[in-house]
Amino acid sequence: MTAFRAFRIHHDDAGHRAGIESMETGALSSGEVLVKVAYSSVNYKDALAGTGKGRILRTYPLNGGIDVAGHVVASTDPAFREGDAVLCTGSGLSETRDGGYGEYARLDARWTIPLPAGLSLRESMIIGTAGFTAALALLRMQDNRQRPALGPIAVNGASGGVGMLAIDIFSRAGYEVHAISGKADHFDFLRGLGASECIDRHQLVFSGKPMDTARFGGALDNVGGAMLSGLLPLIHPYGNVALCGNAGGVAFDSTVMPFIIRGASLLGIASAGTARDLRDRIWRHLANDWKPRHLDRIATREIGLDGLSGIFTRMLAGDSFGRTLVRIDNTV
Repeated sequence: MTAFRAFRIHHDDAGHRAGIESMETGALSSGEVLVKVAYSSVNYKDALAGTGKGRILRTYPLNGGIDVAGHVVASTDPAFREGDAVLCTGSGLSETRDGGYGEYARLDARWTIPLPAGLSLRESMIIGTAGFTAALALLRMQDNRQRPALGPIAVNGASGGVGMLAIDIFSRAGYEVHAISGKADHFDFLRGLGASECIDRHQLVFSGKPMDTARFGGALDNVGGAMLSGLLPLIHPYGNVALCGNAGGVAFDSTVMPFIIRGASLLGIASAGTARDLRDRIWRHLANDWKPRHLDRIATREIGLDGLSGIFTRMLAGDSFGRTLVRIDNTV
């Protein structure tokens, strides 16, 4: 067994507490693949779990971090050998098993992805769950016949991690992207990622009609609530709205009209439980034809394990921008 540092989350009779602790690899969750972690990342879900503001973990204690990338140091599965570069996102990390905020992680071989050629470990964690979610949305939309000719894709919550990566990924895949954000001071940055038009959320007025003049070929909705209600009547015939967030609320009002008159589709995007065959398809795309072109710009900060608590507070206060990369192995 090897001793190492980890950001560990507890919840018991004494309440919630989380911070850096020393533990041994023998205490990690079960799994076939032991990894020396190089990088992780920070997602909104990580901030909720790490502060106790959201009940993300289903069992305690666990190491935080829903993303992880590193090198295999031991494996009982013949598909993985010592030295292999691998990654994992979601799949129970920091929910039912120890996550990526530790110098070591033990992974379930079923959900461990060999790092595809064309990506570095660092790049894979800038992408992380946020970029995987955006790419899963694109995959599901294209499987449902979304094509650039249908018209521009609206991306709301465009200043967040999923939104930024979606702009980069969708534009790389040949789509015109219209970014919707309440942060007008970020519009030049979003245009630099590939948005052809930026729309101020505060000035976006919906008519409230069951259907309105078609404006978008499809949409990636990070918000839900009233934003989703307003977007559905604006979708071109047979366009898709991929729903992956609820920052604007879990309920929305709509009618059947966009669906039975224009043939619009509402696609749910649940990245954490994505089937293995889809994961493989998506990571191959992300390493090749959908690889974001502006990863170094999207990674606006890099921290170590000791910086996690501070960034969680900033993220939940709405004071974060871009993706936060967590460097765990300073030798890489």
